[in-house]
Amino acid sequence: MDWERFARQTAAMSHDLLEQDTVAGTLERIAGSATELVDGCDAAGILILRDGRVETLAVTGPLAEESHRLQERLQEGPCFDAARLRGGERVFRIENMTALQHRWPSFAPRAAELGIGSMMGFLLFADDANLGALNLYSRLPGRFTDTSETVGWVLASHAAVALSSARNQAQLTEAVATRHVIGEAMGILMARHHIPEDDAFNVLRRYSQNRNVKLGVIAREVAELGALPPVG
Repeated sequence: MDWERFARQTAAMSHDLLEQDTVAGTLERIAGSATELVDGCDAAGILILRDGRVETLAVTGPLAEESHRLQERLQEGPCFDAARLRGGERVFRIENMTALQHRWPSFAPRAAELGIGSMMGFLLFADDANLGALNLYSRLPGRFTDTSETVGWVLASHAAVALSSARNQAQLTEAVATRHVIGEAMGILMARHHIPEDDAFNVLRRYSQNRNVKLGVIAREVAELGALPPVG
C-alpha cells in the first residue's frame, strides 16, 4: 500500500465531501471512493436497516444493490449480524463466498451466484431500531486484506459522520415542527375555551396521557379539527 498516495487521495476525497450539497451526494461520493481507494473493491454500498427492511442510500452499481436486497429477502448476512451486534463486532469480512459458510449458509452461496467473491461490511451506527452499514464487494475471493480493512474504516468514519449529521438534522426538524403544531393547538384551545396558555398546555398534556398518545399527535389532531378530538 502506497500510504503517501493514499493520504493524498483521502485529502482530495475529504475536500470533495465538503463540497457536496446533500447527505445523499456525500454518501454517493464515499461509495465511489471505496472503489478507488480500497484495493480489490469492485462495488460498494451504504444502507440503513430498519426493522428487517433494507433502505439503500448509495451504491456504485447493481452488484451492491442486489446484495442488499438478498440480505433483506433472506433476513441473513453480515448486515443482520451487525444489527444484532453479535460478539460486539463492528466489521465483517467474508474471504470466499464459495467456501462453506456456517455463519451465513443461505446468504453466501446466493451471493456467489450474484458474482460476489468476497466482501467486507462496516457498522456505521446501531440503535434500538436502525443500523447503518458500509459494504464493500469484490468479484474475486481473498481480495480484502488488513490494509483494505484499515482503508475501509477511514471511509466508514466519513459515512458515519454524514449519517449522524443527517439524523440530528432530521430530529431537529421534527422537534421544531412538533413545537409549532403544539403552539397552534394551544392557540385554538385558548381562543375556543377562553383559557390562559398554561391551562391550554395542561389540557393537551392530560389528553395525551389519558389516551396514551404522544403530545404532538394530539396537538396535530386539534390543529386539524379546530377542537379536541372525541374520546374513544
